[in-house]
Amino acid sequence: MSTDPPGHDLPLRLLLGFRVLVDGVHAELARRGHPELRPVHGFVLQAVGPSGATAVELGRRLGVTKQAAAKHIEFLQDRGYLERATDPRDARRKPVRLTGRAFDSLRISAAAFDELRAGWARTLGEQRLRALEADLRAVTPGAAFRLDLPGWFAGG
Repeated sequence: MSTDPPGHDLPLRLLLGFRVLVDGVHAELARRGHPELRPVHGFVLQAVGPSGATAVELGRRLGVTKQAAAKHIEFLQDRGYLERATDPRDARRKPVRLTGRAFDSLRISAAAFDELRAGWARTLGEQRLRALEADLRAVTPGAAFRLDLPGWFAGG
């Protein structure tokens, strides 16, 4: 009889670790004035990026339809995270850009992730955490951040 955990335990544990970290960040965001943000909104803000994006570009980056991207844009625009912009090179292009409120939420998120990582280092030890991070880098593709996760989860 094998004492190895079943194969499905690994992805579930990785997902649970992701969830613990993301939930911790969102608790901090709520405490710091951003209670309306949900995990998908972090992907949206990252996909819009500092140079902006149209609904079509955002949909492509997130792996979702233009309509789904437009709903995220509307939600975040109504709450002050995105603003409509103009493209001086193409009047037909209707990009959105991050606002100061969006940048504030991204700064808070980055600091919260650093704090959560520090907590994991205290629990596991810095050396073990660095080894875990190195091991995960060894078994995952080089791109550190896939923005198309919302579409992937939704089956898009």
